[in-house]
Amino acid sequence: MNISFTFKHFDPSPHLREYANKRFAKLGKYVKDVDNAELQVNLLVEKFRHKADVILDADTMHLSAVEASEDMYATIDMVLDKLEAQLRKQREKMKGKTRKARQEREVRMDYLSFMEDRSIAPTIVGTDSYLPKPMSVDEAAMQLDTLDHEFLVFRNSETEGINVIYKRDNGDFGLIDPGS
Repeated sequence: MNISFTFKHFDPSPHLREYANKRFAKLGKYVKDVDNAELQVNLLVEKFRHKADVILDADTMHLSAVEASEDMYATIDMVLDKLEAQLRKQREKMKGKTRKARQEREVRMDYLSFMEDRSIAPTIVGTDSYLPKPMSVDEAAMQLDTLDHEFLVFRNSETEGINVIYKRDNGDFGLIDPGS
């Protein structure tokens, strides 16, 4: 992560520079593409107030935080806590979106009609869409056994992937798992 510092109205000690650099480098664990992340840290002193203004540009995020106190070290800690809270919230939000998108993905099935005349291509005679229910393979087999269908599309609760279980001619079941 590229961290740049701007100091206004004071000359920082080497210890303050090292402390700030070490503290803000910890934000890299929240960013996917650390090499392209930019962190601009503006530290300034106004009479008795020590102020920190931080801007983070990373991935698809643009976050900023501002804090002020009577001590520059405390100000750095406070603005870092504020930025970490924003990053955690952003990460949880993204996790929720991907999990929700994965769970609510609909499956579309098309029915084909075959005629005796093989010169005519099969046509789609019906369409159905539904949300596949999460279940284990054994549970899907039991449910297919009670239904009057040849196959069942379900979400495998162990792998989170869409699977198809079907009845074979000999009475056994077959499983299609496109993820493996």
